[in-house]
Amino acid sequence: MNSNLRKLEFNNIIAKLSNYCKTYIGKDISNNLLPSNIKADVQNMLNQTSQACSLLMQHENIPIDEIDNINSYIKNLESYIPLTTKALLEIAKILNISSKLKDYINIDNKKSQETTNIDLLKIEFDNLYSNPGIYQNITKAIIDENNIADDASKTLNSLRRNKRRLESSIKEKLNSFIHSSSYSKYIMEPIITIRNDRYVIPVKIEYKENINGLIHDISASGSTVYIEPTSVFDLNNQINNIKLEENLEIERILEDLSKQLYPITENIKETVNAIGKIDFIFAKAKYSQEINGIEPIINSDKFIDLMQARHPLIDPKTVVPIDINLG
Repeated sequence: MNSNLRKLEFNNIIAKLSNYCKTYIGKDISNNLLPSNIKADVQNMLNQTSQACSLLMQHENIPIDEIDNINSYIKNLESYIPLTTKALLEIAKILNISSKLKDYINIDNKKSQETTNIDLLKIEFDNLYSNPGIYQNITKAIIDENNIADDASKTLNSLRRNKRRLESSIKEKLNSFIHSSSYSKYIMEPIITIRNDRYVIPVKIEYKENINGLIHDISASGSTVYIEPTSVFDLNNQINNIKLEENLEIERILEDLSKQLYPITENIKETVNAIGKIDFIFAKAKYSQEINGIEPIINSDKFIDLMQARHPLIDPKTVVPIDINLG
């Protein structure tokens, strides 16, 4: 940034503008903004801001939220590499924002087409891509980045039902074990816990030889050993086998969801950029509202005529408006 812009505190203006941006792309556009001497470009940007101001006067909020940087996800899609749950949810979020933005501009366009011209904004909004079907497929299958829904597939649903049935059986056996008159005196606490992905019971160390089973762990104090009784070996093995099948099925589900995105990778890239640009335009509009800004009339005759001009960084309660006429 040159010395003249620094003297004008242009960087402070940009910092304020950037705070109104919600997306990383909007902030990047804002932080790299510089004055232009191309009249057509300046007029176009001014018109966009004015149109955004008009819409904000009717609806205070535009449906834009923070989004992650998805460059690495895009590279995976371009290389036909399946995405993680987190990546798929972020793509779904972008598709959802895009859909809400399209609804926003279409509703406002119908309401305001007789009084407000939003043609320049419409151009930017037309670059958005939405796909409610894919969005629903992803959000139906993935609860959050750590959990896949049971009904993400029939196979997964069946595997989890069987796992729950086996877990119920093993808990029933172990509960009978730890509450029996023969073994309860050997038990440190009447609870069932898990060690090494196996259901076990806590046994007083002095009685470890009285329980027929496999020791999986020992407490920090050394007073308790965690034993898997031989009576539940087979059930534990069945549960772990199901877990392996479950993980394979989850990988297949994520691959199928990713395959739906491969053909629209370019659309997603364009949509993210469009969301960022729209975010930037409406950030300018919000900042304009804060400082009670108006759209200037620009000319090619090299004269400046500012009436009741105020510096935007000075407190509006103390700033003294001035008239400036040059050329």
